[in-house]
Amino acid sequence: MNSNEAKILTRDVEAAIVPVGTKVTLKQGESAYITQSLGGSHTVVVNGNMFRIDGKDADALGFEAPKPVSIGTSGPATKDELEKHVWEALKTCYDPEIPVNIVDLGLIYDCHLTPAGENSFKADVKMTLTAPGCGMGPALAQDVQNKLMNMEPIEEANVELVWDPPWNQSMMTEAAKLQLGLM
Repeated sequence: MNSNEAKILTRDVEAAIVPVGTKVTLKQGESAYITQSLGGSHTVVVNGNMFRIDGKDADALGFEAPKPVSIGTSGPATKDELEKHVWEALKTCYDPEIPVNIVDLGLIYDCHLTPAGENSFKADVKMTLTAPGCGMGPALAQDVQNKLMNMEPIEEANVELVWDPPWNQSMMTEAAKLQLGLM
């Protein structure tokens, strides 16, 4: 969603400055112009600066907060079923400046599930960023962790930012390249 119409913040809200990731508080009554609403989070421009507002704070923009991910199984999920749903959940995470999910961007290098108890799992994710100096890395890693922890069978989620191998455009899916006009 892009909007030329201003959304008036209904309350003070924590946001991250894009692309440095510094946390700030946007004040109630400020006008926010939405540049991207994907995966539950919102990228907005306020007073000429770009910020990312987490989905849990969507109400400050007049939206409903996203619901926890339901894996849609009756009874305990198998590891294979859960893995499929984990990858679906990861596809709901977006860089605040790029309208392509982080899986299709090629930022997720590994996702490994291990049993953590009866009907529960631990998720270990290795991911990277499009540029090592991107200040949004901790925010993106936290978004991944939050999405995983919202899945009932996930008891623990660890997300590690890695730099080897360095990310490059060849790691993107064809769909991502098409969407960004690179094909």
